[in-house]
Amino acid sequence: MQQATSDKVTKKESNLPSSSLFIQDAGMGLENMDKDDLALPFLKLLQSSSDETKKKHANYVEGAEAGMFYNTVTKKLYDGEKGIEVIPCFYKLTFPEWAPFERKEGRPVNPDRGAEVLSQTKKNDKNQDILPNGNLIIKTANHFVVINGPRPEKALMAMKSTQLKVSRGWNSLIKDEFEMDNNKAVPAPSFSRIYRLKSVENTGSFTWHGYSIDLLRKVDNTAVYQMAKEFHSSLKKSNAKAVAAQEEKAPF
Repeated sequence: MQQATSDKVTKKESNLPSSSLFIQDAGMGLENMDKDDLALPFLKLLQSSSDETKKKHANYVEGAEAGMFYNTVTKKLYDGEKGIEVIPCFYKLTFPEWAPFERKEGRPVNPDRGAEVLSQTKKNDKNQDILPNGNLIIKTANHFVVINGPRPEKALMAMKSTQLKVSRGWNSLIKDEFEMDNNKAVPAPSFSRIYRLKSVENTGSFTWHGYSIDLLRKVDNTAVYQMAKEFHSSLKKSNAKAVAAQEEKAPF
């Protein structure tokens, strides 16, 4: 009886398609999909005001708390205190135009007006850049990363306001990395290094969570390195157009 059960299980498992079959058919069914048909995940740093943390909100995510990181496409939560490993693949500074917060229009009016638009703005009492039409220009540092782990994921981190200082510090860390080539130091690819990303609590007139970023080590997996390099190449080719348009609302 035991042997019959074992044979039955073996027979059932033998009907499963193999990985080699999947590899043989790689890309099939995806022929008509390009970047405009795909949602680029945002790696959000959740705040106490984030919809995902509110149990009665339609966008509530079970287990979500302020200070956690959240992938908007995979719906995966990450412990902000423990941190995650990220590989920076591409960087772009944008100047999206947003309607005033009280109008609650969500997506930006224009994903990137360019740095020259600041010549048309004036500072308000909150030190925000305001256009003559009343809209805001919110300077945004966009870091495209690969989240390192058993199953690496691509994502976009958008840093604004007080987090621009953290972004500049991260960029400095990235630019300080180098490799030696015949006794000559050459800049290391940004996607050749792994950084630890954590969340930290800040307190002032109100409490919010920000980023903490430290260098960990060089990328130690060839497949992950190739994935990060290809991500970089695709973003460079498209110049990461309209990145801000994918975010639903701006955190003021």
